[in-house]
Amino acid sequence: MTLKSRTPTAATLADIQAPVTGPLARVHEEMWRIVAVDSDMLRGVSEHLMLMKGKMVRPTLLLLASETLGAAEERAASYAAVMELIHLATLVHDDAVDHSVLRRGMPTVNALFTHEVAVIAGDFLYSRAVQELVRLGDLEVLRVFANASNELTVGEMRQLGALDALAFSEHDYEFLIKCKTAALFKASCEVGALCGATRFRSELATFGERLGMAFQVADDLLDYTAAAATTGKPTGLDLREHKVTLPLIAALRTMSPAERAVVDELFAAPEPTGEQVARVVEVVEGEGGLDYARSRGEEYLSQAEEALTSLPESAARQALQDAMWYVMDRRS
Repeated sequence: MTLKSRTPTAATLADIQAPVTGPLARVHEEMWRIVAVDSDMLRGVSEHLMLMKGKMVRPTLLLLASETLGAAEERAASYAAVMELIHLATLVHDDAVDHSVLRRGMPTVNALFTHEVAVIAGDFLYSRAVQELVRLGDLEVLRVFANASNELTVGEMRQLGALDALAFSEHDYEFLIKCKTAALFKASCEVGALCGATRFRSELATFGERLGMAFQVADDLLDYTAAAATTGKPTGLDLREHKVTLPLIAALRTMSPAERAVVDELFAAPEPTGEQVARVVEVVEGEGGLDYARSRGEEYLSQAEEALTSLPESAARQALQDAMWYVMDRRS
């Protein structure tokens, strides 16, 4: 499928966030208010996590969705803060499960503190987010967040339950990224709609889900293409952790026995070497795995673009459209 509105120069994240600069500034303040607690340990963890909050992509989507018909309700900033706290909680738990030591170039909670602290810190963020949702008192918004949180858990369990990593199919992969990544993108846009554009709730939810799928495909491509200096993590980290993503899934279909032996060797190694990773990356690229993944990512973006067609023109809608190019073209 061809993306209809792609521009020669992709928008920057600052361009995309421009229509919601004011509310976005409030989100950080709201996050601090929500996690405030009389505990030196949790306060120290919270301070570290706030430095890891990243680019605020999900809060940005929520705020943009809330303004597609004009000024949004004031509560949108609070919901955006809840969204980012839930996202941070998933990162803390993922790092604990994977025993990761770096996240965005910074020590993970389990590396800086302990594995136990990381598990409790993730639980703390979730519980504070739920408390805030109860305070705000909108059952429908709470339902959206609850469904997304459930999908995240189901996706994680599905991944942990995969006994043979190399038997992971494209269908399995699509289910996984729909749960683990797209669920929060979908919820961001759906909650945003509930804060100012209710009649476009379905369209914005679909947009968010498809955008989230493309985002994860692009992220998995970066693992094969980006240098450590731009990703904040070692190149080939997924391969080092024996994780199978779309580029490898696609390449496995056409590999020769000799090429498959290279992949099998890496997955049999408890700690793959840089040379083993480099050889598998070369095989995947040679078999068209990267091109196939890019093509699938663009298909997801086409579906996201289609979901926006019924929305009226506005600065917020244009920013959502620009977000599609940012997602697929980003380098980190």
